[in-house]
Amino acid sequence: MWNARLFILLAVILSLIGSILLFVVASVDILKTTKQTYLYYVGALGGEADIHNILLNSIIMAIDLYLIAVVLLIFAFGLYELFISKIEVKDESQSKVLEIHTLDQLKDKLAKVIVMALIVAFFSKVLNMGMKTTQDMLFFAISILSLAVSLYFLHKDAKH
Repeated sequence: MWNARLFILLAVILSLIGSILLFVVASVDILKTTKQTYLYYVGALGGEADIHNILLNSIIMAIDLYLIAVVLLIFAFGLYELFISKIEVKDESQSKVLEIHTLDQLKDKLAKVIVMALIVAFFSKVLNMGMKTTQDMLFFAISILSLAVSLYFLHKDAKH
């Protein structure tokens, strides 16, 4: 029965593969954006292109992909450390980011990174939203306040 925990290796390996794929896709997206920026400044994109909008949207989407990749990476390391074996760190005094001893610690770390990914996705949507009425501006302000309050409570118990 104890060896049944080795099925976790499937989730660990696939999470690592997913994380690597997301890192690659986000990096390729940034390289494509670099090419578009170069083409814009040499005049090959045309005058109607808005490089600021292209850059901002592409980079924010890449950051979102990187954050999701980090979620998968933390998930893979956490599962491995919880169910398979402790991961030996070269220099234990350096970083405790991937140090996970309980399932609650894994959930907390994942929740924080997921919230950050959602905030980045929200920011991306807000950038493309046109503010037409006072009500739009009010809802925008309320949502920013809600994000700030949620981040405050999310990090309130963090030990710095």
